[in-house]
Amino acid sequence: MTPRSGQPRQFTGWHMLTIMVAFFGVIISVNLLMATFANTSWTGLVVQNTYVASQEFNERVAESRAQAALGWKTTLKIADGEIRYSLDDASGTPVRAESVVAAFRRPAYEAEDWQVTLTGKDTGNFAALAAVRDGIWIVNTKARMADGTSYRETRRIVVADGALK
Repeated sequence: MTPRSGQPRQFTGWHMLTIMVAFFGVIISVNLLMATFANTSWTGLVVQNTYVASQEFNERVAESRAQAALGWKTTLKIADGEIRYSLDDASGTPVRAESVVAAFRRPAYEAEDWQVTLTGKDTGNFAALAAVRDGIWIVNTKARMADGTSYRETRRIVVADGALK
């Protein structure tokens, strides 16, 4: 081994410039990465206009209480690429509805939201051919009756292997 001869290296302005560029380069890169993630993920928007939503709140509560007083029971089944929905009154008799729409949305990701119109197979039973991707979904179903009233229901479900769990 040969001992190092000479003077120790000096810390120059170029060294300081390199350190400063690397330091701020890392900070700016992380900020750009986080801004990109924020722009491409869920917006966090729940309602378009909070004032209007607050005005409709009492009306919606009254509708949900009236709906709960009916005692109707619903069944949602998802399996083999088919969605089935049934609606029965308190005595178990199928309820006749004109149409049923099921809106599937992810709890925190809008890009995969979709809806399907279920067709009536017979009184009170509706179905549609649609494959539901695995994961957690919030399903909003709206059944429209002949007299113009609606029966709405929201439920959180888990789909695994194409079937409701």
